[in-house]
Amino acid sequence: MNDDLHALEAWAGALLAKLQPPQRRTINHKVAIDLRRSQAQRIKAQQGPDGAAYPAHKRRKEFKGKNGRIKREKAAMFAKIRTAKHLKVEATGDQIEVGFFGWVARVAHVHQFGQQDRVTKKGAAYKYPERQLLGLSEPDRTLIRESLLRHMGNN
Repeated sequence: MNDDLHALEAWAGALLAKLQPPQRRTINHKVAIDLRRSQAQRIKAQQGPDGAAYPAHKRRKEFKGKNGRIKREKAAMFAKIRTAKHLKVEATGDQIEVGFFGWVARVAHVHQFGQQDRVTKKGAAYKYPERQLLGLSEPDRTLIRESLLRHMGNN
């Protein structure tokens, strides 16, 4: 995977080197927005970069033995943090960053690496299963290539 990323970086770098810095920054920003949209859709589908499904929620005690609408409704994990408000994009002429910033970054980090954290401020600690929120898959690399070519064609 690392070799593929270096190859993509070399290919894109050669194309972008021919542009002026403001044009590079604009194109990088557009590509980053396309990548953010792709990452948010994958998080919504609750899949990791490798296509595997996220581990299921822990069953809540108050729902055991109950039937009906409350139990049937399954709230999607990470519904708020996958929005553009929390899943941020930073693009310069040289690099693209898509990630979480602020307090959301801490929550995402705990889930990304399957770490232990407190459920509430003074509550019990819980070891969260690993759920990779961000990462590059082969479709993401293809998306970056196509997006870069599409936006370079518009300039």
